[in-house]
Amino acid sequence: MTVLDQHVWQPRTDPAPLLPDPEPYRLLGTPEAGALDAGLLTTMYGQLVRGRRYNRQATALTKQGRLAVYPSSTGQEACEVAAALALEPRDWLFPSYRDTLAAVARGVDPVEALTLLRGDWHTGYDPREHRVAPLSTPLATQLPHAVGLAHAARLKGDDVVALAMVGDGGTSEGDFHEALNFAAVWHSPVVFLVQNNGFAISVPLAKQTAAPSLAHKAVGYGMPGRLVDGNDVAAVHAVLTEAVARAREGGGPTLVEAITYRMDAHTNADDATRYREDAEVEAWREHDPIAVLERAMRERDLLDEAMVRDTEQDAERMAAALRERMNEDAVLDPMDLFAHVYAEPTPQLREQAAMLRAELEAEAQS
Repeated sequence: MTVLDQHVWQPRTDPAPLLPDPEPYRLLGTPEAGALDAGLLTTMYGQLVRGRRYNRQATALTKQGRLAVYPSSTGQEACEVAAALALEPRDWLFPSYRDTLAAVARGVDPVEALTLLRGDWHTGYDPREHRVAPLSTPLATQLPHAVGLAHAARLKGDDVVALAMVGDGGTSEGDFHEALNFAAVWHSPVVFLVQNNGFAISVPLAKQTAAPSLAHKAVGYGMPGRLVDGNDVAAVHAVLTEAVARAREGGGPTLVEAITYRMDAHTNADDATRYREDAEVEAWREHDPIAVLERAMRERDLLDEAMVRDTEQDAERMAAALRERMNEDAVLDPMDLFAHVYAEPTPQLREQAAMLRAELEAEAQS
């Protein structure tokens, strides 16, 4: 008998059930769409329209100098809204820098969600209030944090699931691989949502990976991979809801890849015309997540012109309130530089704080 005959090489799980479907899962526009809850579709529609308006208003605020930067999620709103709606209040959302809309859909104040991008504070909201972790600007660093929180909750016996969001570019970071490996080994209640919008800034997906899909990467870690149409809000919601329920019931983590598209530039500092054609962007407009949902709702007589008008007016009121509040200059305390760095300030921090305090007092007296 050889070593290879002793089964030490055998996989711990059968890989076949972990493989994603060959095509992205869809609901809207299929016969199954007729059974979708009308109230849920109406909620999704309102959130999508508000989200689109939020993206446009935030982008305008960057041009007015009220935001330092804004990574728009226009075109990706279905993923953002579905992620927020798939969670229970006790669950945690771990967003990336582009997932401001998901945080707002989860209940975070629209202005507070922009505080980081305004440059005022590391985060403008209390993460514990809505169970939304701070927006993560470094790529994929939020993923191990999500695993750690979920693992701790499981050890404590808490009925909590963490949903971590990341872009396709983030899957090339080491944090992505470490998070998936830990989550699978620990059987942690985590759902990883990869929004594959085609580009990591200017780098297309084909130059990042040769895998059949990003969802296939799940198999290597021993968790299911799911592939879904990221512009079909009902499909994304269904897949995420199933993955969250599986995690809550002790089934372990799931990796979901949502195929979507970034309609706007990477940020206001990016010129997307340098690396993609206008024709490509226009082709994706035919699969706009709002238009896809509108068609499905009209087919079931769940949407009429009055509802469209009312929804748009509600979104405009939200945008007007956002503009008004963002036009107020923030009152900042320079001494906040030393707050929340360490639980117990170091001697060096105390010395630096004393120096700044003395300089501020001298300036006030001059």
